[in-house]
Parts: sequence; C-alpha cells; structure tokens
Amino acid sequence: MNKAELIEHIALQADISKASATRALEAMIEGVKASLKKGDSVSVVGFGTFAVTKRAARTGRNPRTGNEIKIKAAKVPKFRPGKGLRDALN
Repeated sequence: MNKAELIEHIALQADISKASATRALEAMIEGVKASLKKGDSVSVVGFGTFAVTKRAARTGRNPRTGNEIKIKAAKVPKFRPGKGLRDALN
C-alpha cells in the first residue's frame, strides 16, 4: 500500500473526502516527525511506538576499494509494533 492508497482507505473508512484524509495523514506524519525531532517518542496504543535511538560512530569499509572509512554517529528512527498489530498479523 502506498500513500495514495492509504489516503483512499482513510477516506472510505472515515467517510470523509480524500482532501480531508490527505490533511489528516499529513498532520499525523508531521506530528510524529516533530515529536521525534525533539527526542520524544510517539505511542499509539495497539499499533506501536515510534522512537529515536542513537547509533554510535563506527569504522566501516568501502566495498569498492576495501579502504576503511569513518561513519559518523547518527540519530535513527525506530518503530516497535504494539501487541494489537502483532496479534493482527499472526
């Protein structure tokens, strides 16, 4: 399912226009981004939790040349599915 299909699904399930569904989805995505950027996590009960974790700096290897390269530390988004989502899949 891509974003357009998700918007169509939201519009049908909530009985709203596609424009309203698009605004709702965009608002949700922006809200998650803003919270993660501040370092907070976002929990949706029954669905899952979005959080930010820190990945330490490390030494890697260039696959083409074999030379060692330094990879900077980074903040990466993580998603941990909730019980409701896991149960729905199994």
